[in-house]
Amino acid sequence: MAGVVHPFYEQHRGAMEAVMRRRLDLAQPILRERAQISDTDGIGREVMDEFGIVLTQMPYVGGAASRMSDFFMRFLGFIALGRVLRRHRVPVAMIGEIERDILQAELLSVPEAERLAAGEQFLSAENQAMLRAQAEVSRREAFAEDFVYDFVEPGPGDSFAFGIDYKACGFCKFAERHGDKDVLPNLCGLDFVAYATRGIRLERTQTLAGGASHCNFRFSKAPAERDDTRS
Repeated sequence: MAGVVHPFYEQHRGAMEAVMRRRLDLAQPILRERAQISDTDGIGREVMDEFGIVLTQMPYVGGAASRMSDFFMRFLGFIALGRVLRRHRVPVAMIGEIERDILQAELLSVPEAERLAAGEQFLSAENQAMLRAQAEVSRREAFAEDFVYDFVEPGPGDSFAFGIDYKACGFCKFAERHGDKDVLPNLCGLDFVAYATRGIRLERTQTLAGGASHCNFRFSKAPAERDDTRS
């Protein structure tokens, strides 16, 4: 029996599928060069079919009321890509490289000013207040498949703006449930790309996927790139 997509995700299905098709367009030259795959159109069809399955597996964690719903909608499509490439015997490490290149190409297609403005908003006092409140809500564990995390204030001598310690990871739970633990670390690698393209420096020394007790995200504004063309 075919799975059913949760009504919240069904409402956003068209937009999510459009993002996946855009990513697959960006993936074609990368797949040909990195994985020596010639039938990239065929891979694209397989990935979209697999994404349909992922949509039925996507856990509901509160819909628009939870910031983590957006994480699932933006990143679980890479699980579909990972499953298909794994079936085509592409090494897991190479899958990670391919996925990072795709995400970077996607994000860099957004004008720089818009990306950096989004980064400033993420680091803003207003967003930090929202994250504190959402962290408190997450600890109630209202949804079993959700993330659970603490907001981390910088202490004396710390150089980061703020941090988040994830004590439970929705992606880890998803991978455990659906047999995707081998490609799970590739999702972790996407974090650095997602933040760097917005001018945010992410420091992280451990992850739940790697066997640690928590993921220790520390955020700060990335230093401006030096313009060597100036005298």
